[in-house]
Amino acid sequence: MDLVQAVRDQLPGIRADLDALVAIPSISADPDRSADLRRSADMVAALLTGAGCPEVEVVDAGGGPAVLGRYPAPAGAPTVCLYAHHDVQPTGDETQWTSPPFTATERGDRLFGRGSSDDKGGFAVHLAALRAFGGTPPVGVTVFVEGEEEIGSPTLAAILAAERERLAADVYVIADSGNWAVGEPAFTTTLRGLADCVVEVRTLDHAVHSGAYGGVAPDALTALCRLLATLHDDRGDVAVAGLHHGTGPDLVYPPERLRAESGVLEGVDYLGSGSVVERLWNRPALAVIALDTTSVAQASNTLIPSARAKISLRVAPGDDARRALRCLREHLETHTPWGARVTVTDGDTGEPAEIPFSGPVAEAARAAYATAWGREPVLIGQGGSIPLVAEFADAFPEAAILVTAVGDPDSRPHGIDESLHLGDFAAACVAETLFLAELADRLT
Repeated sequence: MDLVQAVRDQLPGIRADLDALVAIPSISADPDRSADLRRSADMVAALLTGAGCPEVEVVDAGGGPAVLGRYPAPAGAPTVCLYAHHDVQPTGDETQWTSPPFTATERGDRLFGRGSSDDKGGFAVHLAALRAFGGTPPVGVTVFVEGEEEIGSPTLAAILAAERERLAADVYVIADSGNWAVGEPAFTTTLRGLADCVVEVRTLDHAVHSGAYGGVAPDALTALCRLLATLHDDRGDVAVAGLHHGTGPDLVYPPERLRAESGVLEGVDYLGSGSVVERLWNRPALAVIALDTTSVAQASNTLIPSARAKISLRVAPGDDARRALRCLREHLETHTPWGARVTVTDGDTGEPAEIPFSGPVAEAARAAYATAWGREPVLIGQGGSIPLVAEFADAFPEAAILVTAVGDPDSRPHGIDESLHLGDFAAACVAETLFLAELADRLT
């Protein structure tokens, strides 16, 4: 069977189905979109049924609906779990999009639309492989398409516990990362974790006239600004004691490429010290992502009694997210200026992950992806977080995990004008199909 041609034959239909999925605004963070989230899950289930999957069910544990499909393993063959998620991020200001976010729009060699890359494109890769085999893959396949990854997978642990037997597999393929560059495939081997908190600073029991008391009475916003400034040293390195720092791979990330991909303005310095990939993938990062205070439009000559900020911490691989959050809390509580009262409220955590890439499964993947792309894949890290990787590793410690990609540095997941490179998408579909065939040949 010519698998490459079989995939190519399926691509027009796969594109049409991906376009239809992108059209559903399955925003898990928006309660008003719960019906759309369910509609998206139902469509994923219908597509799996249409691909010959004999057992398909929409499941949930009180959160976003997930889809679970299973193809039984041929005698002696391993089982592979193919993961993706069908929920998407909010769009932000839709007027900033070049084309409507929920209308899949092809421009040049890219397909634009929310979820095109993250991660409805990931599910479409799985669907292409299953269709290429005519609905009878050479290995056992479990398809798990989650519905709440973009809000931190709050009920994933409950789903894993309830569906442990049906989700058990020898290999997990998590199609939710990024490639090294357009035309350069990658496997992700490290992921930072995530933790956040809200810090509130209080200095007064009520607002007072800034002329009458300014110069003596401290306002809460200035105190909060001074506290937040202690999170980094003068070079921009994280200054919170006790956080783990790792070392990065020997990869060069040219500064001009970083500026183009990140959108850092000309003349604005990069943060921190050390290699770029080390700072992005193997060290902690801190950012103030929100403030609660008086808006500029409503400002008066008043000393503000309280102010709040939300702080996001990316946790280095090898660290523990809850321990790292305790370090951040301790720093905030001990660095507040002028005796101001501080309250730190812990938020969510997600564990970092280190994913080994060795053994027969890795070699099968390397061979398949090299054939599909015409070049050897790169082993990379990601600065973003996919907490479910650590949860899968804990739940199924004997299984191999591969973190694969459909996106690239220009895909802008979570951002305005999210997109998918169509050439890379086709290569990813071929690569996963060849990988399943390689596994059948090597492990059966």
